[in-house]
Amino acid sequence: MVHDVLVLGGSGVDATVYVPELPLPYADTYGVPPIQERVGNTGAGVALGCAALGLSVAFADLVGDDPQGAIIRAALSGVDARWGRAAAGTRRSVLLVGPDGRRTSLHDPRDTPGERLPRELYTGVRARHAHVSITGYCRDVYDDLDGIPTSTDLHDWDGANDHHRAFAYRSGLVFLSAAALDSPERVMRHILDRGRAEAVVCTRGAEGCLVLPRGGDLRAFPAAPLPGPVADTNGAGDAFVSGFLYGRLRGRPLEECVRLGALAGAHACTVAGTHEAPITEAALLARHDRIAAGA
Repeated sequence: MVHDVLVLGGSGVDATVYVPELPLPYADTYGVPPIQERVGNTGAGVALGCAALGLSVAFADLVGDDPQGAIIRAALSGVDARWGRAAAGTRRSVLLVGPDGRRTSLHDPRDTPGERLPRELYTGVRARHAHVSITGYCRDVYDDLDGIPTSTDLHDWDGANDHHRAFAYRSGLVFLSAAALDSPERVMRHILDRGRAEAVVCTRGAEGCLVLPRGGDLRAFPAAPLPGPVADTNGAGDAFVSGFLYGRLRGRPLEECVRLGALAGAHACTVAGTHEAPITEAALLARHDRIAAGA
């Protein structure tokens, strides 16, 4: 079987805490709504988002032999998932979410020096595309992916942190956020100059996104309208990636890939939790067609 997408690394568990404001002023105690532990992190979001859009997905990652690992395995039971053991346990995050949906993430990566994703988890997988999460143990997977188009998401890279460079320079399609960038265009051009990317996509939240193809001009695209009130913004970037990859794997032109990504991201902002209810293929295409028709 040939899968549409192979996602490598990047699962974890999020404890989402809805707080009265961000930044949160110091107090000894805050009363908050019920805190829930749910599947989170970027690789899980892309895998679940792509699967909800009808793509065939394989996933490989390291998780712990702990209750959080069990949450991840259960959440990803609907895709072709392959698991290795994370020596330090499952990655975790505490997400503080304000009333306007903005979030602050406290991320515990559970890194183990020298750990890497075992080759036997993914080298036998046939896939049309591979999405590589920026976990340290995925740094060396590119040598095994020759001939497969690749992508990565650098998230809020500042353009300087060395950890991100291997992913930025070795991926064929690079996503990142403008959150920590003074000059997104400068960093996007740097990625193209130093790496192998054919295009760089920089998301800017409510301001939409920037796209810079190799040999082309920088283009700005608007954000998609929200289909409802904001619940929280967790997972919006991963949803954008899944919508964009859906369009790409379905042979859609760049403009439509961007619009599909934006619509998937907008949907994620209206759903509580990180990856609880990704947009379906039918809903995505219906919203896309209404916007394309000017409705």
